[in-house]
Amino acid sequence: MSQLEPLIADLALILICAGVMTLLFKSLKQPVVLGYIVAGFMASPNMPYMPSVTDMHGIHLWSEIGVIFLLFALGLEFSFKKILKMGAAPIIAALSIILCMMYVGACTGELFGWKQMDCIYLGGMLAMSSTTIIFKAFDDMGLRQQRFAGLVLSVLIIEDILAIVLMVMLSTLAVSKEFEGSQMLGSIVQLGLYLVLWFTVGLYFIPMVLRKLKPLMNDETLLITALALCFGMVVAASAAGFSAAFGAFVMGSILAETVEAEQIEHLVAPVKNLFGAIFFVSVGMMVDVALIVEYIVPIVSIIAAVMLGQTVLSTGGFLLSGQSLKTSMQCSFSLTQIGEFAFILATLGTSLGVTSDFLYPIVVAVSVFTTFTTPYMIRLAEPAYRVVARLLPAKWTARLERNTDEKDEKAPDELQQLFNSCFKRFVFTMLTGSVLCIAIMSAMLYFGQPVIAGMVPEAWVRPVTALVALVFCSPFLWMLLRAGADSPEVDRLWGSGARWRVRITAYGVLRIVVTAVFVSYFVDYAIPWSSWLGVFALVAILLIIYFSSALERHSNRMVQNFTDNLTEREKMKKE
Repeated sequence: MSQLEPLIADLALILICAGVMTLLFKSLKQPVVLGYIVAGFMASPNMPYMPSVTDMHGIHLWSEIGVIFLLFALGLEFSFKKILKMGAAPIIAALSIILCMMYVGACTGELFGWKQMDCIYLGGMLAMSSTTIIFKAFDDMGLRQQRFAGLVLSVLIIEDILAIVLMVMLSTLAVSKEFEGSQMLGSIVQLGLYLVLWFTVGLYFIPMVLRKLKPLMNDETLLITALALCFGMVVAASAAGFSAAFGAFVMGSILAETVEAEQIEHLVAPVKNLFGAIFFVSVGMMVDVALIVEYIVPIVSIIAAVMLGQTVLSTGGFLLSGQSLKTSMQCSFSLTQIGEFAFILATLGTSLGVTSDFLYPIVVAVSVFTTFTTPYMIRLAEPAYRVVARLLPAKWTARLERNTDEKDEKAPDELQQLFNSCFKRFVFTMLTGSVLCIAIMSAMLYFGQPVIAGMVPEAWVRPVTALVALVFCSPFLWMLLRAGADSPEVDRLWGSGARWRVRITAYGVLRIVVTAVFVSYFVDYAIPWSSWLGVFALVAILLIIYFSSALERHSNRMVQNFTDNLTEREKMKKE
């Protein structure tokens, strides 16, 4: 009789425990995530009265795959356009809440004398509320259509995005072992460049490839293709120094803008549920009752910090964003829990070896308690508001209850709106064009130049490398120099007075300067600046780019393809 592999036996035990516990928690109308955590505890070596898993390393690897699928699925539900349409209120509220709760978490850790990295990671864990738990609570309580519920869900989307940024920052901090502002700023800039590059390139090529392959696509091939893209981006993100989860999220957010997004989301859901369950079960395996008893005081303190911090500081954050007192309190009372990202951050800290062993089970215990109390806190918001409204002076209450739907300021005039639209396009063009040029230059230096060195004499390596890079960059250099400059909107602003002509002229000068910087790099790489030939080449290249009709047609075609891909899904829904 053949011997069953330990990993298969462990998987059987995990799924049996998870199946029983999720059915039990479903019957009790409690979040299924908690059932997974309890199942993990039941199957762990910390539970002596039941069979336990034997291959913890294999379970850990599967849980990492679970994180990848969870972040990929989150990306599929996310859209960059949603953020732009939300306005400033959710962004202001989310930033205020995250900064305040990170400070509260870090201070709480310092009160117990924990080391610096434990305090920083604890702050990050406490800053993120649970999208899954809140979404389900609103659904069960019939609150999804309420105005405050929509605002909460908008804030949660932004928190999820900022959580990805936080993961990258904490990873960098863990590697350097110390907080350096310049290094952290460099990591954030690198993150921004990576996002712009892959979103631009991905949204240009991936929808086009999917359209070409549509006749060959059924559910099976689409699922495999989507997962191939996901794990390909995971590898690319890891090679660039980011986490695997970040790469999965980026690819999910790119596919979210395609026509196939809903079908991919539907196909990925069962795979995500399976590996996501293994991840949450592995979280439950970290629960150690003895350790929880030992650290009961910090656990209770952190629970109090989450409850009080979210109800008080988050209310202030929503008030700061322009919401009424009642809406602010309803929103803040909904956020009084820590969720999935706390587990992911705890896993990150443990895998990097920068957090203490006791932090993981403490965070799990806090999450379990605050998850159970979430529906009750949502119901408590209105009674708490009535109490606060009675205690505050009448003038304060009237001021805080102002009608936020009425605008105190006049709407901008038509010319100002036209200028704002042109300015947004200008910023987008400059950002994407610059990032793509930097990416092409880097690729030529690291990958192209070694190939060219094997094909031409040594004296010609640098000039040929610069020339090839310049050819590939030329459509984007034309975009930097001229895209949108001859549009009817710009012409109308130019004829509307000196005020608008000064601004347009300033942007034109900036375009020339930025393009000249890139071209001068190519020229300097190929020809020493001490030569007049270098100066002549710079001016000649700029003039060729400016007056090239071929580059104009090519660039406009690329911009049109990108715009069509970006709006294709919305057009399909309208039809």
